[in-house]
Amino acid sequence: MGNRVTREDFEWVYTEQPHTQRRKEILAKYPEIKTLMGPDPHLKWIVSGMVFMQLLACYLVKDLSWKWIFFWAYAFGGCINHSLTLAIHDISHNVAFGNKQAKWNRWFAVFANLPIGIPYSASFKKYHIDHHRYLGGDSLDVDIPTDFEGWFFCTPLRKLLWLFLQPLFYSLRPLYVNPKAITQMEILNALIQFSVDLIIYYLWGLKPVIYLIAGTILCLGFHPISGHFIAEHYMFLKGYETYSYYGPLNWLTFNVGYHMEHHDFPSIPGCRLPMVKKIAAEYYDNLPHHQSWIRVLWDFVFDDTLGPYSRVKRLCKLAKES
Repeated sequence: MGNRVTREDFEWVYTEQPHTQRRKEILAKYPEIKTLMGPDPHLKWIVSGMVFMQLLACYLVKDLSWKWIFFWAYAFGGCINHSLTLAIHDISHNVAFGNKQAKWNRWFAVFANLPIGIPYSASFKKYHIDHHRYLGGDSLDVDIPTDFEGWFFCTPLRKLLWLFLQPLFYSLRPLYVNPKAITQMEILNALIQFSVDLIIYYLWGLKPVIYLIAGTILCLGFHPISGHFIAEHYMFLKGYETYSYYGPLNWLTFNVGYHMEHHDFPSIPGCRLPMVKKIAAEYYDNLPHHQSWIRVLWDFVFDDTLGPYSRVKRLCKLAKES
């Protein structure tokens, strides 16, 4: 159980990411896929329902004992909060109100952020565009672990600890790998978020605030839904850097499991990604994919060939901003 994994560096490649070429080929063969692009009219109502459900939960947990606060945070509230982070992911691609209403999307992401307890949406948007544009890009894609993470978290016990600490690494890694100036939207995101946290504290006390924040931290760490963090881009098979998951947890996560399809067509909302796979089946059916996020977590921890180093990395030239 204490054996070091055999991989001691990332998988460096000197080719372009595969999604650009596959997108061109699929659109040339199936131009009707363009009709799937555009806003999801149901997303704003689903997200609003989740936000108000969590506010109701804050009222309901205010008098519970601490053990039940943490139980419901992990078993219920954290699942909703994790789902909301994935809604924010979709909203960052402007699929709530469309590309012509970009500011509406930004402000709606701030609203979706409220139950998460910690300001997140504006910073996520700032870095997520680089993840798509420079997938695996050295010092550009902050989804890639640092060399320290790859070197240190190399045994089953340490990898398990790394999974628990994922929220910490995801929040701090951008500041080390690719620091960017704080934007006005990030400041407003933080002011609104902490103001709502204080209002909840004033109305119902500390327990609802802890319920929200603990749920976020616990369910973004070691939790079945968090299997998507590993499933999406960790190299389970050499030569493949993006994987989809077609299991039932997609129902709770806005189809984030359809990750190959998402990187091929990031402007298509999650609700329509299964249609991409159906229309262009020959492009996806024979690619390796996952059926269980729990199995992904198990294999990641106990397979000595897997670890934070199991990522494809490439050197990317900065694109000119328009």
